[in-house]
Amino acid sequence: MKFNVGYQVNAEFIDQVLANKESVSEVYFSWWDLPNGRHPFINQQKYEPWESREMLVRDLRKISSAGIKLNLLLNGNCYGAEVLTRHFQEEVFRIIDYLETGFGLEAITLASHYLAEKIKKRYSGIKTRASVNIRIGTQQGMDYVAQAFDGYYMQREYNRDLERIKQLREWCDENGKKLFVLANSGCINFCSAQVFHDNLVSHEAEINKYLGSADHYQGICWDYLQSKDHFITFIKDESWIRPEDIDIYHQWFDGVKLATRVALNPGKILNAYIQRKYTGNLLDLLEPNHSRLIIPYIIENRAFPKDFAATVLSCNKSCSRCNYCQGALDMVFTDISNYI
Repeated sequence: MKFNVGYQVNAEFIDQVLANKESVSEVYFSWWDLPNGRHPFINQQKYEPWESREMLVRDLRKISSAGIKLNLLLNGNCYGAEVLTRHFQEEVFRIIDYLETGFGLEAITLASHYLAEKIKKRYSGIKTRASVNIRIGTQQGMDYVAQAFDGYYMQREYNRDLERIKQLREWCDENGKKLFVLANSGCINFCSAQVFHDNLVSHEAEINKYLGSADHYQGICWDYLQSKDHFITFIKDESWIRPEDIDIYHQWFDGVKLATRVALNPGKILNAYIQRKYTGNLLDLLEPNHSRLIIPYIIENRAFPKDFAATVLSCNKSCSRCNYCQGALDMVFTDISNYI
C-alpha cells in the first residue's frame, strides 16, 4: 500500500517524504492562484508570493528526481464562466505544458469532467482522476464520466461500506480504471453544506479582496460538533480510516490519499500511516482537525476496539438499533490530562 501525499511549503515535511519514497507513490499539489479544493496556494504560505513559488518549483524538482510521481490539482468546484472559454483552457494548457516538460507530470485530479475531457484530448500521456469532491460512489456515476477519467477517488462516505467498495472495484477492473480512497478526512458524512462550502473555497481569492467586510465561514461542522450531544458524530458519521486498519483496504484500492496540504503537522500524519500505528488524539490526523472542539478531551486512537474496522465495514448502517459506535466512543474519549 502506497500513499498519495499533499504538498505544502514545509522543508522538514518534504525531507520526510523523500526519505520515505518507497511508501509514497505521488505528491499532489495546487498551482499558484488557480482555484482548487483548498485555499489558493499563494494564500496558504507564510512567505512572500515569489518566495513560495520558488520553493514550490524547487521542491517539485526534488520530488520528481526522487522518482515520486506528481499530480496537479485542478479540483476547484467552480471556475466561474471562464471554464468554458478558450482563454482559460489555454492558460491551463500552458501550466500543464510547463509541468510536463520540466517535471514529468503523471496525473491531474479534477472536479470538472468537462475540463478533464479537454485535457485527455490534448495529453495522451497524462492520467486524469476524478476528485473525491465530485462524490462519485456508484457504478453509474463512474460510467457517466468514464470518457473523461482514468481513475476515481471514491466518495468518502462509502469508506465503511464493504459491499459498495466491492461493486466499485469490480466495475473499475472490468473497465480498466483505477480506484483510490481518501483515508483521513475529518469532514462529516453527507454534509448538507459541502457544495456551498466548496464553491466558497473556489472563489476565496475573490473573497479575500473584501477582508473586513465579508463574513468568515468555516463550515457547518464547527457549529454542529460543539455540542456534546453530537460527539458521537466523530465515530459514527465520519469516513476516516485508522492507520492500524489501512492494510485491510489494500485489496480494493490502487492507492491511498492522505490529506496533508493544510495540516499543522503533516509529518505526523504520514509517519502514522507508514508505521500503521498511532498513539494520541485521532483528530490530529484528520483534515479538518476539530480537536479544539472537545478540549480538554481527546479521542485516543490506540483505545479503539480491535474489531472496529471489521465491524464498521460490514455493518448494515441501522444506527437506531445499534449501540456499537457509542460503546467505541466511551472507550476512546478520554481526558487529555492523562497524557500530560
